Amino acid sequence: MDILPAARVTIVMGSQSDWPTLQEATTILGQLNVDHACGIVSAHRTPDRLYEFARGAEKNGVEIIIAGAGGSAHLPGMIASMTSVPVIAVPVESKFNQGLDSLLSIVQMPRGVAVATQAVGGAGAFNAGVMAVQMLAIYDHPLRARFKEWRLNRSAEVAVEIQS
Repeated sequence: MDILPAARVTIVMGSQSDWPTLQEATTILGQLNVDHACGIVSAHRTPDRLYEFARGAEKNGVEIIIAGAGGSAHLPGMIASMTSVPVIAVPVESKFNQGLDSLLSIVQMPRGVAVATQAVGGAGAFNAGVMAVQMLAIYDHPLRARFKEWRLNRSAEVAVEIQS
């Protein structure tokens, strides 16, 4: 069975329609040269792929998983239940409830199955990338230096005065 390529950070989503949201996580990963891969792993439509990916993630060198899901949003929790690799969850905005259903589903994890849940949508996905970098930078000191420089540059971009 085909599984995703191995990368330090692997970003998974339930379907292609989640990509416009989840691609936001790749922004900082690319800017800071963090090895990452992206793919589709559906909790409901590809359960065998989900199982193989989650069970093999650590062995395949995945250090952090970013998992985005909408609607019933089972993907992050299912992955977290099958691996010791940290999972950062991104609730994807849904058609009916603007992602509130996704958010509530993801944050209702049973004790002992943790996911680090971000905000709904693109901002949450971007912050999932930021969090992944921060987690990797705990022991990767060159990455920590790049992240600190990135953050200083973002601060420097904020105007002091109002432009009218």
